[in-house]
Amino acid sequence: MTLARRDFLRLVAASMAAVGPPSSRAAWSQTYPVRPVRVIVPVAAGGPVDVITRTIMQQFFEQPGQPYYVENIPTGAGNVATGIAAKAPADGYTVMTVTTALVINPSLYASLPYDPIKDFAPITLVGASPHVLVVHPALPAANVKELVALVKSNPGKYSYASPGTGQSGQLAGEMFRLACELDLAHVPFNGAAPAITSTIAGHTQIAFMSLAAAAGSIKGGSLRALAVTSVNRSEVFPDIPTMVEAGVPDQQSAFWQGMVFPAGTPKDIVSRWHRDIVNVIGSDDTRKRLAAMSFEPVANSSEEFSAFIKDELQKWRKVIDGASMKKLDH
Repeated sequence: MTLARRDFLRLVAASMAAVGPPSSRAAWSQTYPVRPVRVIVPVAAGGPVDVITRTIMQQFFEQPGQPYYVENIPTGAGNVATGIAAKAPADGYTVMTVTTALVINPSLYASLPYDPIKDFAPITLVGASPHVLVVHPALPAANVKELVALVKSNPGKYSYASPGTGQSGQLAGEMFRLACELDLAHVPFNGAAPAITSTIAGHTQIAFMSLAAAAGSIKGGSLRALAVTSVNRSEVFPDIPTMVEAGVPDQQSAFWQGMVFPAGTPKDIVSRWHRDIVNVIGSDDTRKRLAAMSFEPVANSSEEFSAFIKDELQKWRKVIDGASMKKLDH
């Protein structure tokens, strides 16, 4: 999923060339948008997803000088916001930030007010943060191999925390549990913060969550990271091995966010958004802000993002079915 640096720079260079001189963007601002654009965010204000969205939108609309507003709709595990976006007019005046919930919830919920493939026109995958396996510093396991041996020698004793039922952290944990054939209970929390607090306190000895969420605790030493689920090591935490390096293959996963329009939005509007968002993500300021949150920019094409969504749907469906996770009603 992670683009090689040269591929990312190629995308940015192509986007900047397409943007052209300021007059081209001025021409766009005279025809679209001519009224405020609604930006739907499926989480509460103040969290990483919201901050990243606002960072990008602030720069995106700065030059055209058009107003926009962010509408946070944090209820229903993202399903309410996604359903609203799916039914919005396809006129370019409603855009949505989507996350891994878009590809997890279709396999987790009995019914949804949207179809993740048919109801949206993908713009780009903004970026991602790999999951990280962290443990309490006192846990007698210096690496993943020792952790697996410890859990197997004490069946039913250990549990892992995640930011919540159906969250990508839980699914990363289940993927690991299934691969290693562990008797490891899941303890869901209402967000990453309480999951971190529980693990620091030793109530849960292990946790899975995004590297972005755990970064502060890892840096401070209150949690010890054993592995990340990315293909390559994190630039921010180069000492943390990947799961493959730790001896557990096929564990690649991440918490990600991207942007979509309702299906049927004019292609020229989708293309213009893609062009300028890639340009914004490629700026030094944005890249520094994302890096500070352990969030790696991607900025792929709309077609690549569409294919990525389909692949993610299949991947998480297999994990959910393999873990025999119960379907949720709402």
